[in-house]
Amino acid sequence: MTKTKNWVEIGPLKDIQPKGARIIKHVDGDIAVFRTSDDKVFALDNKCPHKGGPLSEGIVHGCRITCPLHNWVLELETGLAVAPDEGKAKTWPVKVEDDIVYVELDDDVVMVEG
Repeated sequence: MTKTKNWVEIGPLKDIQPKGARIIKHVDGDIAVFRTSDDKVFALDNKCPHKGGPLSEGIVHGCRITCPLHNWVLELETGLAVAPDEGKAKTWPVKVEDDIVYVELDDDVVMVEG
């Protein structure tokens, strides 16, 4: 059975500070939606692959995030850890239309207010 994907409205781009993040609650765990200084938007599970640190509390620099717990650096686009570290955070498709941010989620997954 193929799952249908839906674009879920997260809110206005202006609600996410440049070099900041917003957390959305999800039945599979929190998702962190990041905005870079040049207004690129990315979404990853809010859990570092190293020890589960809250990525949303990390530092956004360029298109990377540094985990606040042990300074692991991940690529926002792919979720991959930067060498020498190894691991990957799950990424979620994101789009911005008319300054509104959307994240693509499975149709059988319910958004929780966040």
